[in-house]
Amino acid sequence: MAEIKVPELAESISEGTIAQWLKQPGDYVEQGEYLLELETDKVNVELTAEESGVLKEVLKDSGDTVQVGEIIGTITEGAGESSAPAPSESASANEQTKEEAKAEPAAQEVSQEAQSETKSKTVASPAARKLAREKGIDLSQIPTGDPLGRVRKHDVEAYEKPAPKPAAQPKQQAQKTQQSFDKPVEVQKMSRRRQTIAKRLVEVQQTSAMLTTFNEVDMTAVMNLRKRRKDQFLEQNEVKLGFMSFFTKAVVAALKKYPLLNAEIQGDELIVKKFYDIGIAVAAEEGLVVPVVRDADRLTFAGIEREIGELAKKARNNKLTLGELQGGSFTITNGGTFGSLMSTPILNSPQVGILGMHKIQLRPVAIDAERSENRPMMYIALSYDHRIVDGKEAVGFLVTIKNLLEDPEQLLLEG
Repeated sequence: MAEIKVPELAESISEGTIAQWLKQPGDYVEQGEYLLELETDKVNVELTAEESGVLKEVLKDSGDTVQVGEIIGTITEGAGESSAPAPSESASANEQTKEEAKAEPAAQEVSQEAQSETKSKTVASPAARKLAREKGIDLSQIPTGDPLGRVRKHDVEAYEKPAPKPAAQPKQQAQKTQQSFDKPVEVQKMSRRRQTIAKRLVEVQQTSAMLTTFNEVDMTAVMNLRKRRKDQFLEQNEVKLGFMSFFTKAVVAALKKYPLLNAEIQGDELIVKKFYDIGIAVAAEEGLVVPVVRDADRLTFAGIEREIGELAKKARNNKLTLGELQGGSFTITNGGTFGSLMSTPILNSPQVGILGMHKIQLRPVAIDAERSENRPMMYIALSYDHRIVDGKEAVGFLVTIKNLLEDPEQLLLEG
């Protein structure tokens, strides 16, 4: 018999939630075949069978939280429920039936003892305990048909909780914490990823001195360059020339000039990174994820566009690996793809800087004292941790990006 255990996932991940079992008890599975989908803080991981056999028992249900190394099921040798038993197995099964018949009175005695014990300590499956907590039901009050008095999930589901007696002040206080509605509502359970996003965003604002500074970029030069070179670029590299490669190159150049924005705080030490792994925020169905473009300073424009395209595709299909999400020294987020004109991005901890791109919009710009023109303008925002980055450095960083984008030929010299 083989145990199904939650594997080591990553240093920062110690638990996950079972999203769904892909196999059911009694199903035959081949070695390497997917058994279940595990939802972690960052990605969904599909666990495979380490050996062939029959899925005998599932110890954790969908929605249960499990720890790394925890046993969540077992696989035994065999060919599944549909296969006919061998003669020797039939004989042993008959003998087992006789033994069970003899042992029935003893089982009844055990049942009585177990039921008396449950008054003080109820025996229940993890799924039953979880459901009972959610429903606010006392496990000791739930009847069960199990010979040993073990409460199962279906016992909890079938149990009708007695109507609560009218209470005075304590109940009124409880009602204040959970609002009731007279009109129709839909209650949705937050996914583990959404819970983690919510928790970390609050933590960032509580543990960092976050400020945001703004500037605007005239995108005329970049747009003209793309227009002239896009067909040739696509033909030579088999990938489209987008805006992200220009911004990534500009960010790398600015980080080299202002290295504290490529750092992080660990205790009372400042870790200044000498590499440029740039996180690119991607809106996935279950929430924002930030896959990392490794060594962006060593990649060409085509290499950056290709890497971002592949990571974004994986994010939308929920195929990102933990390795593709970990690390990162600085993040770029583009709210402009959804029409955002201006925003203040929140830091991706433990990073101390994040650049926000926004919608390109035609606006009148003064050319000199007498002339103005409509130009494609973009607001850009830099949120930074003021504990280690001063305003002068933050503004200088943003001005550097602005200058490089308004004269994109400099990016070739910087690269």
